[in-house]
Amino acid sequence: MIAIICMLAPVLMAPYKGRYWCGNFCPRGSFYDNVMAKISPKKQIPAIFRSKGFRIFMVMFIIGVFSIQMYYSWGDLSAMGAVFVRIILITTIVGIVLGVIYHHRTWCSFCPMGTLASWFSTEPKPMPLKVENSCVNCKLCTKACPLQLSPYTAKGSTDGFTHDDCLKCNRCVEKCPKKALTF
Repeated sequence: MIAIICMLAPVLMAPYKGRYWCGNFCPRGSFYDNVMAKISPKKQIPAIFRSKGFRIFMVMFIIGVFSIQMYYSWGDLSAMGAVFVRIILITTIVGIVLGVIYHHRTWCSFCPMGTLASWFSTEPKPMPLKVENSCVNCKLCTKACPLQLSPYTAKGSTDGFTHDDCLKCNRCVEKCPKKALTF
């Protein structure tokens, strides 16, 4: 049941709060932030993982593998549960390996549920991050961001920082020495 919630909640919450689930409630994201961040080299997340083509591939691949396994398991609750366990285990292992090589939240940059959540965010973007003119472009917000986004680039924008992948985790707001960032 928890696996189903973790798969549906980010997408259902997205039209109202963007990827808020990913930055505040996702158990895997919490694991990456609290455990993997301590051993991750925090290198730049490779651009290929952020590319639209790769993200579409991952959504289709994971949904395809999940659907095929569920088709063959249908009716056997134990086998159906095993499908969830396998998907979660394999994707978590991939995320851990990427976290040890690159950045602790590398998986999150192309997570199928996070990708779907970013696609289901509505216009205007929910919960924009306001960047006041008092921002001094110190880039501490980018350093604090688990997905290495750059909120300071929206300085002076009336719309604020509205990147689809913003996790609304508040880390950038907490790190800003000028208190120029607010949700």
